[in-house]
Amino acid sequence: MIIDGLGNKTFEITSFLMVGQSNMAGRGNLDEVEPIKNDNLYMLRMGRWQRHSEPVNPDRPVTKGEFHSGVGLASSFADDYSKHFGKKAGLIPCADGGTKISQWMPGEILFDHAVFMANLAQRTSNLGGIIWHQGESDCNAENIDLYKERFITMMTEMRKQIGAEELPLIIGELSLDVDGNRWKHVEYADKMNRIFHEIAKEMPHCAVASAEGITIKKSDGLHFDSKGSREFGHRYFQKYLEIVK
Repeated sequence: MIIDGLGNKTFEITSFLMVGQSNMAGRGNLDEVEPIKNDNLYMLRMGRWQRHSEPVNPDRPVTKGEFHSGVGLASSFADDYSKHFGKKAGLIPCADGGTKISQWMPGEILFDHAVFMANLAQRTSNLGGIIWHQGESDCNAENIDLYKERFITMMTEMRKQIGAEELPLIIGELSLDVDGNRWKHVEYADKMNRIFHEIAKEMPHCAVASAEGITIKKSDGLHFDSKGSREFGHRYFQKYLEIVK
């Protein structure tokens, strides 16, 4: 923390809230990409900023099972931010695999946890944005038509409760290359992506990162692999730049 000439508190770390489900948390195999080596990257653990290491968001066991914590898109996003702006970047991990948008609504545990962590992070950092990836669990006839209204309600209130109503928000598309034999509702992914773009047009300071060509893990046919996650993080950052410029 730094005190400026007017006696105001300023912080060296710019932080980003990670919210959504498994593809935000990260499911890439740790041994398939080189570790990101950047001494200016951090992650929030136990209320303090720890040096970055993967998995950043260990919502599942760190093993080589079908669904395990691992490489995610947030690390390359933060690395790009740090290198582009010459600043320290911190990640606030709050994503949880398999969750539906209904579990992220105001008053639900996941919403309250994310708000708490973002507010906690603001005691020692400048909150720079929100990165969101979720939607697979709502790709069904029962929920997809409710998604847009639910998301806008949720995110508007989240921004309000963390005191940053114009905070940059990046949403990532769902992949259209998933294995339909393993994921029954693949036909809804294209519709969900269109909904994301509708949301971005209605919400201020919001953009959508394309998932076109992002590679998927062959072992489960749904999650982005390590290389794909790295690329997706770069795309998130390019959309972030579009907003802040």
